[in-house]
Amino acid sequence: MLRIGLTGGIGAGKSTVSATFADCGGVVVDGDVIAREVVEPGTEGLAALVEAFGDDILLPDGALNRPALAAKAFQDDEQRAKLNGIVHPLVGKRRQEIIDSVAEGTVVVEDIPLLVETGMAPFFPLVVVVWADEETRVTRLIERGLPEHDARARMKAQASDEQRRAIADVLLDNSGTREELVEKARQLWFDRILPLAENIRTGEVVRVAPRLMPHNPAWAADAQRIVNRIKAAAGGKALRVDHVGSTSVDGLDAKDVVDIQVTVASLEDADEIAGGLAAVGYPRIQGVDSDVAHDDSGRWGKRLHGAADPGRPANIHLRVDGWPNQRFALLFLAWLAAHPEVRDEYLQVKRAALSAPDYAEAKEPWFAEVYPKALAWAEARDWRP
Repeated sequence: MLRIGLTGGIGAGKSTVSATFADCGGVVVDGDVIAREVVEPGTEGLAALVEAFGDDILLPDGALNRPALAAKAFQDDEQRAKLNGIVHPLVGKRRQEIIDSVAEGTVVVEDIPLLVETGMAPFFPLVVVVWADEETRVTRLIERGLPEHDARARMKAQASDEQRRAIADVLLDNSGTREELVEKARQLWFDRILPLAENIRTGEVVRVAPRLMPHNPAWAADAQRIVNRIKAAAGGKALRVDHVGSTSVDGLDAKDVVDIQVTVASLEDADEIAGGLAAVGYPRIQGVDSDVAHDDSGRWGKRLHGAADPGRPANIHLRVDGWPNQRFALLFLAWLAAHPEVRDEYLQVKRAALSAPDYAEAKEPWFAEVYPKALAWAEARDWRP
C-alpha cells in the first residue's frame, strides 16, 4: 500500500484534486469528512467540544453549530489549540481504522487540511500540496457564500504558503481553471504516483543517467524533506542525517540526484531500519556494501538505499559513526568550501567522468589522491564534524 499526503489551504482546490485521484482509482481518506463524523450528535467528540466551549455551540436539534464554534475557536491561538486537541486525536484514530480496512496494493490518498500543523508530512513517501494565491482563494470562498472576514480569519488560522511549500514534494498550481487542475492531477497520478507505488511494492529504485546540470537551489529543500522522512522512519537509530554530495555544494554542477548520509552506530543498526526506510520510499540497493573496492579493514562498509520516487532521485548512504567514509563525506564538503580551486578541479573531474563507462568509478583515482590532503587539512585545523 502507498499512502500519500494531500493538503492545501482553504479555497485552494484540494477537493478537486482529491476527487480526481479517486476517479483514477485511489482510496481517499478525507480529513474534513472524518472531522465532521467524529463530532456528530452522540459522539464523544461533540460532548468534549460542548464541555470546552459551552452548550451555545449546539443547534436546537443537538447538532454542532459550526459557525458558532468557529466564532469561539478561531479567535486566538489558545482557543484554536483547544479545538485541535479535541478533534485531531479522534480524526487520527478514525483515519487509521479506515486505512487498516483497505486492500493491499491500494494507493491511499490522505486528504489532510492541517498536514503542516499536525507534523505528519514526514510519514508519507509523497506529499502533494494544492496552491492558489490568497486573493484568489478569498474570492472563491466569498462566491461560495462565506463572509470575507470569516474567510480571511480561517486562512490566517492555517499554515502559511511558505510552510506548505516546505513540505511539498509536488506543488499543484490552481491559479487557472478547474479543467486545468484536473489534467495536472491526472498527469501526476499516472506519471509519478503509480510508478512510485509500484517501485515501493517491488523494491525498485530510480536510476539516473550521468548528466551534470547547474546547481539548483531547490536541491536543499528536497534534501530537507528526505532528511525529515529518514528521521521519522529511523528514530533513534539515526545519530545524524546530513545532506552530502555535490548537490549540497552551492554553485557546483551536479547530477540531479540528492545524496543523504545517515550516521548509525553500527551496520546492524543500518539493517534494522532498512524496512522503515523502504516504507517511506527508500528501498535498499543490494550488493553495495562498501565505498571502496577492496576494504580489508571493513571500516569503509556501508548500506546504500535509493529513492523509489521517479520525481526525486536520491541516494541514501548509511555509514557508521567515526568510520573513514562517514567522516570523509562531511569533511569533503568543509574542505571544498575552504578551497574554491579544489571545487573547480573537482568539477573538471566530474565532467571528464561523464564520458567513462562508469561515472562513479572514473572519479575514484582523483578521490584517492585528494583524500590524504583533506585529512591533513582537517588535522591541522582540528576539524570535527
